[in-house]
Amino acid sequence: MQCSYFDAHRCSSCTLMGTPYPQQVSNKDALSRQLLVDALGSGIDGEWERPYTGPEAGFRNKAKMVVGGTSKKPTLGILDADGHGIDLRRCGVVDPAIAEVLPLIATFIRVNRIQPYHVPTRRGELKHVIVTANPDGQLMIRFVVRSQQGVDQVRGGLPGLLERLPQALIVTANLLPNHIAALEGEREVHLHGPATLPMRVNDVTLRLRPQGFFQTNTDVAAALYAQAQEWIAEVAPASVWDLYCGVGGFALHAAAPGRVVTGIEISEGAIEGAGAARERAIADGVAGASDVHFAVGDAGAWAMSQDHAADLVLVNPPRRGIGADLAGWLERCDAEHVIYSSCNATTLAKDLAAMPSWNLKRVRVMDMFPQTDHFEVITLLSRRR
Repeated sequence: MQCSYFDAHRCSSCTLMGTPYPQQVSNKDALSRQLLVDALGSGIDGEWERPYTGPEAGFRNKAKMVVGGTSKKPTLGILDADGHGIDLRRCGVVDPAIAEVLPLIATFIRVNRIQPYHVPTRRGELKHVIVTANPDGQLMIRFVVRSQQGVDQVRGGLPGLLERLPQALIVTANLLPNHIAALEGEREVHLHGPATLPMRVNDVTLRLRPQGFFQTNTDVAAALYAQAQEWIAEVAPASVWDLYCGVGGFALHAAAPGRVVTGIEISEGAIEGAGAARERAIADGVAGASDVHFAVGDAGAWAMSQDHAADLVLVNPPRRGIGADLAGWLERCDAEHVIYSSCNATTLAKDLAAMPSWNLKRVRVMDMFPQTDHFEVITLLSRRR
């Protein structure tokens, strides 16, 4: 894709912009192969599947926009090296449903005279606007403000915003009072709509809370969950653990009659959303959904405290990977299969190197982040015989 912001050296966030997309994907696939072959030494005893790609533009379901400029002329985008706003409201990688409303949000800021936060002087009120779109075009809009004054200003202008944006299902204000390099604070003030944004993925509707995590690319997330579902069906485990389960995407896709699925996640909000998604799945007649259960806990500590492992253990950790302790436990445990979904091929390779009793049976690169050097890799492992 072509980006005028990148060409004008206004934004370099998409580090691979200008590289032909097929070449981007080929390079990511080759890097994954090299990292895993180096880590495993003996190579891969299985099938390396063709990378999955979705659209190379308009794929981001969440826009995290820094607010700059002035209340009369706000910018939505990023800051330059001097802390001044660069407007990116026509960014080509965000969902069109989001790009469509960014000018209206800028108008909302101007009409309600909400002063953008000025980093160099540490003055002002509105720091960020975070907009998430679901597949049905509904939006969750979050205003990250410095104080209660900002909350009151957003609340005061809310009727006019909702009149112009009926697709805004949820509106919140998040309080970030300190001058720190963070996107949001701990306190969320709910201003409009239900508690969760429905995210329809394949046959499952997940429930996303304002501070919850969801994959950036809904199309590729759906393919990722479907790939795991296919591999789980192949090995047909009677029990599955979904460690780092988030809002329950993998767990609910693993559901099947007679199979017990347990999801573990440290975030209470995510588990509340996962529970709501489970109830919706049961109501929608998703087979086996009633045998899916979720609990709050540290994924590694919880797994290592159990007497026996599930037949299949699925891990989807943060970029840092599962670490030596959980990798060591997986090496020793009595599970028959592991699915490891990783957003960092380097830590994936390091973790797999610590698990020599496992065969790598399936690997697939899922290009979750076109125009950047980030990507997802999903793997299926089985015990060596």
